[in-house]
Amino acid sequence: MTTVDRWLLPDGVEELLPAQAERAERLRRNLLDLYRSWGYDLVMPPLLEFTDSLLIGLGRDVDLLTFKVTDQMSGRSMGIRADITPQVARMDAHSLRRDGPVRLCYAGSVLHTRPKSLLASRSPIQIGVEFYGDPGLASDSEVVLLMLETLRCAGIEGVTLDLGHVAIYRALVQAAGLSEDDERALFNALERKATGDIAAVLHSAVHDRQLRQWFDELSRLQGGIDVLARARVAFAKAPVEVLAAIDELHAIATTVQARMPAVNLYFDLSELRGYHYHTGVVFAALAPGWGQALANGGRYDHIGEVFGRARPATGFSTDLKALISLGGDELVALAGAILAPGDDTVELWHAVQQLRADGERVINALPGQARPDGCDRELIYRDGRWQVVALIG
Repeated sequence: MTTVDRWLLPDGVEELLPAQAERAERLRRNLLDLYRSWGYDLVMPPLLEFTDSLLIGLGRDVDLLTFKVTDQMSGRSMGIRADITPQVARMDAHSLRRDGPVRLCYAGSVLHTRPKSLLASRSPIQIGVEFYGDPGLASDSEVVLLMLETLRCAGIEGVTLDLGHVAIYRALVQAAGLSEDDERALFNALERKATGDIAAVLHSAVHDRQLRQWFDELSRLQGGIDVLARARVAFAKAPVEVLAAIDELHAIATTVQARMPAVNLYFDLSELRGYHYHTGVVFAALAPGWGQALANGGRYDHIGEVFGRARPATGFSTDLKALISLGGDELVALAGAILAPGDDTVELWHAVQQLRADGERVINALPGQARPDGCDRELIYRDGRWQVVALIG
């Protein structure tokens, strides 16, 4: 590596300079305070764990995103977390073991072997909430509303809430009795919204005419709130799980419309994001100028089963770096500082400490050094006391 290369960072790995770091930390504190006001307790999972617990039951996608190292003390494989959600699930199931509903929140860096999309960071600062122990719509609605409130707190406007439900596809696949290969082919086609491939798979793998029609309808049910009415007609004779899922989506949408009418609603009943992970409603927040989901989540019941305690669960997460890059056109300026003279008297020390206790930023002058950047005031001794005055020149 040449000298000129030594300050280069890996692709997708960023540093936050003072103004960005100030904004990120201010937003992190505000969001954690917001979650606390809703009853969520803060947890801090470790940066790395044994892969046996970090990756179990989470599917191949998370495995591929995870950097792996060997623990020099035990010789066992360890992973640097690529997602905090499973860690929090382990804490709920194994470390806390509380009865009844448990609300937890977190904020911390994660690391990905590759970006999830073209715009994504490989080192996001993941922040979010998890709600355990309640299987009903009340917890789903609470988490969706808190996700939207998170974006409002970050100053992001024009948000669209994208809602789906994996139980619809799951129930139809079960009714069709598809083989593993056929189900995989249909899943991939639906995920890509490839109508030609969907038709080809249905023609070769689904012999029941009604089921072919249902799958075809599913691939085309995207749009506004009217999608739910169309779905009720299309799936009038479908398995009861399908109609129950549509009712759940309608209930959540009604709650969001009543409480946050400015939020745009979009429904995609063939949305299969996180299908092997989620078990019910899935949701994402989209924002103008951002080409991917800004925040997403959903219901993932039974995740704690691999840790010996299955629990209903729902939650969401977002990337703090993405929020600060989208939340405003200008980075916040660092607050002005007070320049204190290079004097070692006890009286000056107490004056400086009081200013700092009051929330001021005070920088001590150093002999022979230029004035530090950002100082707009100075502390001077006048009329028998230390006073803060505007810095001239």
